[in-house]
Amino acid sequence: MEELKDILTGLEQRIHVYKSKLQELQRKKDRVEDEIQTVKKYLELAETLYRVEVEKARMTNPALALPAETEREKPQRSAPPTLSEVRDRSKEILLEKTKYVGLSVPQASYLLFKEVNKPLHAKEIHQRLVEGGIRIRGKTPVTSIAISLSRDKRFKKVAPNTFELVEAEGGAPRGGTEEL
Repeated sequence: MEELKDILTGLEQRIHVYKSKLQELQRKKDRVEDEIQTVKKYLELAETLYRVEVEKARMTNPALALPAETEREKPQRSAPPTLSEVRDRSKEILLEKTKYVGLSVPQASYLLFKEVNKPLHAKEIHQRLVEGGIRIRGKTPVTSIAISLSRDKRFKKVAPNTFELVEAEGGAPRGGTEEL
């Protein structure tokens, strides 16, 4: 009987050690995943800025091409873009990546729904908000979005995890204002 107690005690200790190690590794994994997401965003921004600068350089010297660009990949243009076209495109690219930065999930979702004008699933909302620059922390960001929108009176649930803007009669949002 004493031998069985020793075996059980030893197993309980091992279980405790393995659980602790698993929790520690999970925390490390979460930190690494956050870091990966941050680096991906910086990489995407750097690549965008690189393309913008290459486009500007092409404006001053149309013979320039990206180092990795092959003949078949070169855009077929009749004339190089104007400086104003490059600036407009640069703004468009950068604004698209940062249009929701600094906004809450409901505020950004409101703008998104005004833009798409159709119901969206929380997963698609999450994807578009992240593309627009919002960083949603947590293990279940899609669920967080769904909960956040279900608590906001500007949105209504039309299917599981699918939302749309609440519209008053006549097509205007309830409350008569478009405040965020």
